[in-house]
Order: sequence, then C-alpha cells, then structure tokens
Amino acid sequence: MPTLAQSISAYIQKHRLLKPGHRVAVAVSGGADSVALLRLLLELRSALGIVLSVVHFNHMLRGEASDADEQFVAALARAHALEIHCAHGDVGRHSAQNHLSLETAAREMRYGFFSRLLREGTLERLATGHTLDDQAETVLLRLARGAGTRGLAGIYPQLSLAQPPSSQLSAISCQQNAAGIVRPLLSTPRSELEAYLTAIGQDWREDASNRDLRHARNRVRLEVLPSVESNLNPAIRQTLADTAEIARAEEDYWQDEVTRALARIAADMQPDGASVALPEFCALPLALRRRVLRQVSESLGLRLEFRHVEEILGIARGDAKSAQLPEGWTVSRKQHLLCFQPATAAKDSNYEYVLPVPGTVNIAELGTRVEAVLVSGGSRAGYNLENLLNPASLGRELRIRNWRAGDRFWPAHTRGPKKIKELLQEQRISGIERRLWPVATRGNNLVWVRGFAAPRQLRPGDESGEAVVIRESKA
Repeated sequence: MPTLAQSISAYIQKHRLLKPGHRVAVAVSGGADSVALLRLLLELRSALGIVLSVVHFNHMLRGEASDADEQFVAALARAHALEIHCAHGDVGRHSAQNHLSLETAAREMRYGFFSRLLREGTLERLATGHTLDDQAETVLLRLARGAGTRGLAGIYPQLSLAQPPSSQLSAISCQQNAAGIVRPLLSTPRSELEAYLTAIGQDWREDASNRDLRHARNRVRLEVLPSVESNLNPAIRQTLADTAEIARAEEDYWQDEVTRALARIAADMQPDGASVALPEFCALPLALRRRVLRQVSESLGLRLEFRHVEEILGIARGDAKSAQLPEGWTVSRKQHLLCFQPATAAKDSNYEYVLPVPGTVNIAELGTRVEAVLVSGGSRAGYNLENLLNPASLGRELRIRNWRAGDRFWPAHTRGPKKIKELLQEQRISGIERRLWPVATRGNNLVWVRGFAAPRQLRPGDESGEAVVIRESKA
C-alpha cells in the first residue's frame, strides 16, 4: 500500500505537473488542505528536485483571524526555512466596487497576485491545495447551474498563466512549458489529508466562514453531498471526480476537432470581428457547430449562453437574418458568411478624459468611475505596493484614455517595456474590452494600465509618506 506522499508523487508524474529545477511555491491559507500540501511537498522535495517556497494572500475579510492566519503561515515557513511571498488585498472593498460576490472578488485578487508572481519569473509553478472534495463540489455546483461537458470537466490539474483570474481559470489546461498553477491533490480526499496531518503532529487553522451556509459551496459541502452519500451513493465524491476526469478527456479531444474545423471554415478572425463560411459550417455535426460558435465568441471576448448559441444556429439555417449578442455585438447572415460584429459606437470611437490628482472622472465608454486617491501612513496598508504611485511623478492631472497603437508600458518586475497590445494578448483580453482598455498618461508617458503593476521608477520611495492609487468602480 503506497504512502500518501507516494500517491501524490505518482499523480504529479502522471500529469507532468513539476520538473526537476522548478521554482515551486505552495499557496498556503493555513487550512488543512494547503498545510498538508506543503508538508507533503517538503517530503518529496529532494526526490522531485524542486526549489520550494510559500505564498500567502491575506483577504482582510475576518479581521484579527485573517492576520492570525498570516502569522501562522509565516511561522510555518520559518520553521522549515522557506522563503515566503505575502500580499494583502481588501476583498470587501473590491467586491463592493465591482459588484462581485465575496468569493469571486477573493478569487480575482488572489489569482491576480499568483499571476504576477508567475509572470514576473519569481516562480515557475504555484501549487494550490484543491482536493478531490473540491472537485466533487465544483462539478455538482456547475451541474446544478447548467453546464455542458466543459463545465463538468471541473478543476484541471494545471492551468496556464495566460488565462485571466476568472471563473474560466479551471477550464483550461496548462501548456507543459508555460508558467502556471498546479493542483497535486486533486485525486486525494480531504479526510486523508487531515489524517496525515494528525499523524505527523502538524496543526492547521480553521476558517469559520467555511461553515457559513449563506455560501452555495458550503451548502453543497455540509448538506447536499452528505445527504447524497447517505441516501443515494456513498461514493458520490469519487463518482463526481471520475465524471470530471472523463469530461476533461472529451474536452481535449473536442478542442483539437474545433481547431481543425476553424482552419477550414473561418473566413476572417480578428479581435474586432469574425466571420465563418456558412456552407462548410452547416455541414458540420451539430455538436461541433455548437463548439465552433463558442470558440469564435470567446476569441472576441464574448461569453454566450446556450440560448445565444441556439439563436445563432437558427440564423445559420436561415430562420432569421440577425440577432443581438451580449455586450452590444451582433451576428448576421450575409450572403455565404455568418458575421460577428461589435457595436458601431465602440468600434469606431476613442476616448480621453482629464483626471485630477487627487480626483475622479466618469468614463462613459466603460461605464466606470476612475479615481486618483491620495493615501498615506496606516491607510496604505490596505493596498498592494505594486499599485502605489509617487505623487511627485504624476503632477496635478493625468489623461485617462483607451490605449493606442504603439503605446508601451513597463510593469515592475518585468524585463523591459512591452507594447500594450502584447500585454493584453498575453492575458487573452480581446474584442471590445481590449479596444477600450484604459491607461493613464502624463504627457507622452504611460503611468498606469488597468490590471498591471506600476512601473518601478514611479513607486513612492518613502514607506510612510503619501502615495497615489488609481482605482475603478462602477459609475
């Protein structure tokens, strides 16, 4: 009977998650799953040939308890002589400003921090403690909300850094040579991890919010799955995880088919519009037609519901001439082409506004409010250092506009400046969203780009003095 560490090692080898020489950080929250992952990788470190460190993100949601979690993780890292990378984020504020659930806001901020560490080259892999139980909960939640095979594929063993920190993160597998996030515990039940920690005398932190039944995942974990285990299937967690395994293999197969189909039928594929040849499209099997439409829409930055896909299929058959899609896009039949086009106003217009420092301006094209906020002393603690700017470098006003061809920006910790076009392509930002992506300029210099770390030379030098934060909220 293999030990738990041996089982984890076999899973890592099977999915090629880690290679000798990789700089690997474990995302440790303080809970049992992530603490167990750290201890297991410490056991396997020599055999795997990896360089290990710790990452912790303080969501600032539970006051002193959140700070105690951070202290616990820092002490754990020190006890094993591991480097630790820490960051704080005001998830409550991010949730309120962007009209997101706390869970979604926390994931965005956490994965944003993870992505920065990977993008900057500090790490090559970041390991998270997702377990077989997490997989089962995810599949059941997606099934309840309505999901196809992609949704049922659940959490992938690895994902590419190129994917943004969103709900799509777990739906894309990682390129083998790309920096990314890995999940070595996906085939391991949570109960085995807790038993392992107890056996080695390692304590962990309990998050009281994990028992709050206002959150859907907690209801699934504490009520729905135990009820199904008692009344229908004692092995429901393994069954759901097996379903995800099957669905992932199907998705891999279909992705290759979609790529080949698009090579034959795509007449034009651009970020600001696309078209496919109707005769060839209509000759495809129905399952492939649906997947092709989703692939085309995602390349344009669109998320289609099932009803949108069915409506487009009707246009392809000739049932209608055109239809409205999300975010102002339209799809129409033009001779022998099925054409996707953005809203004319967004396609043809640029924008530019004056932003006082400090001050606020509404960006009508984005439906957002942009603020330049002065912070100092203790009020700086709620902001990531990478988002702080030196007031002396900004002057009394900035220009907020959409990026233009040729614009270049140098986020901190990167090797050199890059064109904005390349930065957005790396983050898979496309369509209208990419065209209207906001930047802030002083004269001819870009000082801020939404979603990217501030340039090192523009950061405040005094840790206690004044700094400027540029932030967005719904207008």
